[in-house]
Amino acid sequence: MSHLVSVIIPNWNGAAHLPTCLDALRRQTYADYEVIVVDNASTDGSRALITERYPEVRLIILPTNQGFAGAVNAGIRAARGDLIALLNNDTEADPAWLAELVRALDQRPEAGFAASKLRLFDRRDTLHSAGDTFSRSGQANSRGVWETDRGQYDQEEPVFSACGGAVAYRRAMLDQIGLLDEEFFFNLEDVDLGWRAQLAGYGCVFVPTSVVYHKLSATGGGVTASYYTGRNALWLLVKDYPSEFWRRDWRRILAAQLRVTWQALRAWRGAAARARLRGQWAGLLSLPAVWRKRRQVQATRRARLADLDRLLID
Repeated sequence: MSHLVSVIIPNWNGAAHLPTCLDALRRQTYADYEVIVVDNASTDGSRALITERYPEVRLIILPTNQGFAGAVNAGIRAARGDLIALLNNDTEADPAWLAELVRALDQRPEAGFAASKLRLFDRRDTLHSAGDTFSRSGQANSRGVWETDRGQYDQEEPVFSACGGAVAYRRAMLDQIGLLDEEFFFNLEDVDLGWRAQLAGYGCVFVPTSVVYHKLSATGGGVTASYYTGRNALWLLVKDYPSEFWRRDWRRILAAQLRVTWQALRAWRGAAARARLRGQWAGLLSLPAVWRKRRQVQATRRARLADLDRLLID
């Protein structure tokens, strides 16, 4: 089946990385796609570079930095495709990246989204993600992260979710469950979307033949990532984790959060550690607003608890 795929690339001061990313898209074996770069008020010449060197790219210019989620959502609203692919600007996609995502979704109608295999850009035998995991202690993580890729994740199989740096979503699914939560701004917004998809009954398939090389945290990370990880990890649990799992797992969840707090306190002199604590505090203060979102999300649940539980890890 032929699909128009809209590839959406959020960009903030990524001029140094965009040529590698966009040149790789020109080499894709799948032909029916459009590329949309959403620029988050860059000041490094990104927009001029795209206009001059990549006329095939649709450029959306945002007046302010609206984070990963805001930029992606702006791109989705402008996209024409029935499949929506997200790609970080600091990546290089294998020529078969798009073709393999499309093939996998065609062969698995039960899947609403598909996760690519991400390897490190400068250590191409090392994994960054073979799909996302979520634990019964409330922790999101990347499957296979930092492992040498020896083929141990070469099976096409269901996973909990997909890293937003290289993923394809069915537009029909997004129309039902909604776009990324822009209040997350940066980090874990893809896991939140993964939870909402799974709750609504949409599975995620990991596609090991869809490979992307990632310059890890080249255009984000550090203090910013630490703050939003601290805050958004709490938001995920309050917004998305089913009540039945909460009653079973609350001790493990509390212990995991306290370990994060203790580790940050021990590393207090580090700016990232202090940012993580500020994020946790901000998350606690904002829980009433997140609770209101929880009611809406949990009301969409169509998946069986047993099926959801099989996707979680210890």
